[in-house]
Amino acid sequence: MRVLQIVPSMHPNAGGISQGIRNIIPELEKLGVPNEVVCMDDPTEVFFNSDSFTITALGTAKGPWQYNTKLLPWLVGNMGRFDVIIVNALWLYHGYAFIKALKKYKALQVSLGKPLQFPRFFIMPHGMLDPYFQNAPERRLKALRNRAYWRLIESKLVNSADGLLFTCKTEMLLAREPFRPYYPKREINIGYGVQQPPPFDYKMHSAFLEKCPQVRDKSFILFLSRVHEKKGVDLLIKAYGALLEKTSAATMGSFPKLVIAGPGLETEYGNEIKQLVTSLSLHASVYFTGMLAGDAKWGAFYATEAFVLPSHQENFGIAVVEALACGKPVLISNQVNIWPEIMEANAGLVEDDTLEGTVKLLEAWLKLSVKDKDELNSNAVMCYEGYFKIESAAKKFVQMLALK
Repeated sequence: MRVLQIVPSMHPNAGGISQGIRNIIPELEKLGVPNEVVCMDDPTEVFFNSDSFTITALGTAKGPWQYNTKLLPWLVGNMGRFDVIIVNALWLYHGYAFIKALKKYKALQVSLGKPLQFPRFFIMPHGMLDPYFQNAPERRLKALRNRAYWRLIESKLVNSADGLLFTCKTEMLLAREPFRPYYPKREINIGYGVQQPPPFDYKMHSAFLEKCPQVRDKSFILFLSRVHEKKGVDLLIKAYGALLEKTSAATMGSFPKLVIAGPGLETEYGNEIKQLVTSLSLHASVYFTGMLAGDAKWGAFYATEAFVLPSHQENFGIAVVEALACGKPVLISNQVNIWPEIMEANAGLVEDDTLEGTVKLLEAWLKLSVKDKDELNSNAVMCYEGYFKIESAAKKFVQMLALK
């Protein structure tokens, strides 16, 4: 069984989709299911060098729709090599191109007068059917665009697929709300996971301290994600500042620092966040590292006392699960879709994605005893092993692919 993964981009900065694909393909191949990826990236990018599976990069896409003239003919020419095709993400050109390619491939069968192999295909929305994207006040124009796009294009893709694949139950339930007509042939909660992190090595700690020397010998809480409005970074900084302001001079030295790691500081929102830190006089307590990768990323996870993400919408949260796998409790909003599993495992704290909720989140963590924090550390690892190990997700994925 050969699988093709279609994805707009495999660039590490593109978010969790590219990392999720990198996580699962090696495990699928261990189970005898080879995968290829086609994406719209510059083929000379050095980040491709570390991938063990075949990636065809067709060149950088153009515009917000991520249009690429090479994708459609490539799909028509290669579709017959695969048993299953998975279209990752929605609302972009690659989904439209796949539907067009399928029609052209069927026409090719007629013109040749002989049967061709037709792959089954599935859509993996990766949270892009979440009602948040239609309801957020700042997305009103995009929400109108999405409704029109759904009627013209996306509903045909979703409703004609052999099934929709979801990373967790909450994502599957939320996907039913925003659009009509919505009648997928199958809804499949395949789960998701991350690979076991590498064991701690002191070089990881050193690599992280090179990026953030201010926290040497200091405790800190880690935010590791894109610096984006959806992630609630402004709530986090305001809540942190409010609690720091209430801290007495006697206990100021033991108050944990806040490390914000991730791309996006150069954006308009990123500049607003940096200005917010300045306006609240938090330069001595809040540190920006930019994107962390490799040893520096794992060094940050192993060194932090807790991971925090007060996001307004999070489909799965790969960084959340990576933190759990490193034995770190997670402080998250109830808009991170895997919050029920984390609460059930008592592996972190959950509150609303509001300023008040974020204050409660940090305050609750700070009030915990050392014994309670140690218990959460142990529960974090058990939560990862019980719900989010990549081996379990890959087996479930293969079982789904085997079903007709």
